[in-house]
Amino acid sequence: MTSSTEAGPTSPEARPSSTEAAILVAQQQPLVVDTIELPAVLEVGQVLVRVHVSGICGSQLGEIDGVKGPDRYLPHLMGHEGFATVLETGPGVKQVQPGDSVVLHWRPGAGIQADPPKYRWRGEPLNAGWVTTFNRHAVVSENRCTKVPADTNPDAAALFGCAITTGFGVVENNARLRMGEAVVVFGAGGIGLNIIQAAALLSASAIVAVDLHDSRLALARQLGATHTINSRSGDAEALIKEALSGQPLDVFIDNTGVPAVIELGYRLTHGQGRVILVGVPRQGNTVSLYTLPLHFGKLLTGSQGGESQPARDIPRYLRLLQQGRLQLDRFVSARYPLEGINEAIAAMRDGATAGRVMIEL
Repeated sequence: MTSSTEAGPTSPEARPSSTEAAILVAQQQPLVVDTIELPAVLEVGQVLVRVHVSGICGSQLGEIDGVKGPDRYLPHLMGHEGFATVLETGPGVKQVQPGDSVVLHWRPGAGIQADPPKYRWRGEPLNAGWVTTFNRHAVVSENRCTKVPADTNPDAAALFGCAITTGFGVVENNARLRMGEAVVVFGAGGIGLNIIQAAALLSASAIVAVDLHDSRLALARQLGATHTINSRSGDAEALIKEALSGQPLDVFIDNTGVPAVIELGYRLTHGQGRVILVGVPRQGNTVSLYTLPLHFGKLLTGSQGGESQPARDIPRYLRLLQQGRLQLDRFVSARYPLEGINEAIAAMRDGATAGRVMIEL
């Protein structure tokens, strides 16, 4: 692990022809860290950036594990939340310019959606989407980067790319949580912890965090959970009911994608309760539900990044950060260099890290 990230460069950087990146070569295998070739020319809507710090999201673990099935794009680059400096812009780009500090995010924002970049690795094409952050330099689509003030904390800026905007968006846009309501957050990883923080900001009456790791539950308490439950310690359903002390459950948010957890949330919420699915079940897994309550006001819905709109939401959440109302210093648990990315992923899997793991580039 390395020390805390410094701010971005203050002087222009020469345009590189190559860079280092972590590459997914095969599912269920470690990433390969190697040198890749950058495109020589930017196409319409493309932006070349120097990435300073990237978070690792649980969705990347899902990509590695093949949760959604076989990956047709191997080998490819990864990562979708980061903080970077713009080095060069392609034709048509108007939202950012060289020297700007930007959040890199996977949800579309303002500007052009460009064609994905054409990298090469070991003489062969290397696939990438509209944004990648596990590489020191990246070519991203204009609508995957949002300008922020140059003095924005690098970790915070990176987390605005997914962890914060998704977590807060789930609460605001999917759950539509109201003051005084009760919420259960099942899974207190990076997204779950920000769901908890957002629920606390909205003054939920009960915020019950459920997880397998005591370290994550301790952090959940610091971020606003009123009750914490380690689901290894007993019957989760009984423990949740005990924590609620008779209060009806308004919202159940599942971050695990486990069918039994989804079914649990559906049972526990009241007749007009909302069950929000953030985690993605493994391909082929099914859920068994009695659907009649859906006809009388119960809601069961999936979330796509909290339906966040980066151009609108990042400035709003940045104001909360500037006012000291976001607890991001506690949220970042560990930092690793790019070369240690597989070690970082292993630490996430075994629960050794409670909050977000950051990669410093």
